[in-house]
Amino acid sequence: MTAASAPREETFPKLTEEQRARIAVFAHERRFADGELLWDQGDGNRPLYVVLEGKITIIAGADDFVTAHEPGQFSGDVDMLSGRPAVVRGRAMGDTRVLELPAAHLRSLVQTDPELSEVFLRAFIFRRMLLQSGHGGTIVLIGSRHSAGTLLLEGFLTRNAQPFTYLDVDREADVQKTLDALNVGVDDVPVLICRGTRVLRKPTIEEAGECLGLNRLDTTSVYDVAVVGAGPGGLAAAVYAASEGLDVVVLEANAPGGQAGASSKIENYLGFPLGISGEELANRAFIQAQKFGASIAVARSAVGLSCDGRPYEIDLGEGVRIKTRIVVIATGVRYRKPDLPDLARFEGLGVYYGATQFEASLCEGAEVIVVGGGNSAGQAAVFLSRKARHLHMLVRSEGLASTMSRYLIRRIEETPNITLRTRTRIEALEGNGALRRVTWSDFTGARTTVDVEHVFLMTGANPNTAWLQGCVALDEKGFVKTGQGLTPEDLDGFRWPRARPPLLFETSIPGVFAIGDVRASSVKRVAAAVGEGSVCVQLAHQVLAE
Repeated sequence: MTAASAPREETFPKLTEEQRARIAVFAHERRFADGELLWDQGDGNRPLYVVLEGKITIIAGADDFVTAHEPGQFSGDVDMLSGRPAVVRGRAMGDTRVLELPAAHLRSLVQTDPELSEVFLRAFIFRRMLLQSGHGGTIVLIGSRHSAGTLLLEGFLTRNAQPFTYLDVDREADVQKTLDALNVGVDDVPVLICRGTRVLRKPTIEEAGECLGLNRLDTTSVYDVAVVGAGPGGLAAAVYAASEGLDVVVLEANAPGGQAGASSKIENYLGFPLGISGEELANRAFIQAQKFGASIAVARSAVGLSCDGRPYEIDLGEGVRIKTRIVVIATGVRYRKPDLPDLARFEGLGVYYGATQFEASLCEGAEVIVVGGGNSAGQAAVFLSRKARHLHMLVRSEGLASTMSRYLIRRIEETPNITLRTRTRIEALEGNGALRRVTWSDFTGARTTVDVEHVFLMTGANPNTAWLQGCVALDEKGFVKTGQGLTPEDLDGFRWPRARPPLLFETSIPGVFAIGDVRASSVKRVAAAVGEGSVCVQLAHQVLAE
């Protein structure tokens, strides 16, 4: 569902008298004069307001009117669940009387009152979609389509549901005036103006996350469960652990959803006969985890694990560490990069590793290449073919039957602007600044050069396990060994201290689990990862009880 199709009565619902009465038990009345500010952009942990008399106007950016909440309606957005900084401001219109519900009581109601929870969450989700579709808020990204850093930040903001305004230095004449006013030059792009106050030149993902308040952490507590990675498996573990009363923190390096979050459409996930995009599935799970009280820090990368004693410590770099009784490794995999000259030079400037709406928007009317023969590559090919003039699908094998679901193969065969090229691989990338030409060779040795500006690489996968630094047993490919996959030699080498054998999904260290694609011998499916995440929580309870 898009913002345009979201029903207004569900985006801005009116509460019944009985619903208002249930809220009033935890709230108190307040009055605001005409024009008085109830909260400002950037305020965190703000209350929810139910309008009794008057109105609350919602403003994005400097003066962008979004809506006016009338009597019976309530304020709020998805950031209410996490306490993140507000992306809009609220101001009284006329003499206004409200119920003020503190953030902590709102979160409690979301967990304990099913009816109000449904009303609040549906409205919050639709409102964020509305803000993303047409209101920039206080975030401005100034960049260029010829800048890999710009595309990286734009994808980061989009996948983290952050409303922002994009200004292109190559296409908009007035942008130079903005740069001059900020005392920055074209060479400083991308420039991120954060919350209307801070100006970041060429920021990293971590710097952007910190500025936007996405990666705040409590480093003084000892968590029950720390989940490293917010893909489907990690989010499932967070939802089940938090819903069962455990104190949970989730660490995600980039955006919820992991590799699955970059999938254009998942059609074989149970319960979604029409399919669902990886991004939408991830956003729903992300909100669900927050609903039950899980803390989620985005743009936080684990760089090390100290597993000599308990509680375990996860090193986040720059002297930041968190302590936890249980660790769930859900860091997934990354697409394997082919050995191509100048590959790094074109990453983000014509070479991509995911196919979301964002990347598809760059391919309108263009010739496109997708490399890979798995389901992710098949989904990307079908999805991108709707935008592309023509799409070449390159695979090194003799066909797709052994690596791709039959329904995807049939769609590729039936799509007229997709050409499948078997036993073919890319040999060279060319371009001045951005990708312009690609050369491939087939099994006969014939070389073909074509004008192509967009290549999607989805070939094989390497596990994200470098941060574990020898803490747990890995197989020969670097995947984490668990349960019955651990040999007696593994357990002896890592000094397994328990009389019992490792539990299902438990690594060579008690209380450290691995789930999803990062686990050796796992089934590389979204549903499998979700199942492992839920089962893992039951096993964690057993370890915590020891």
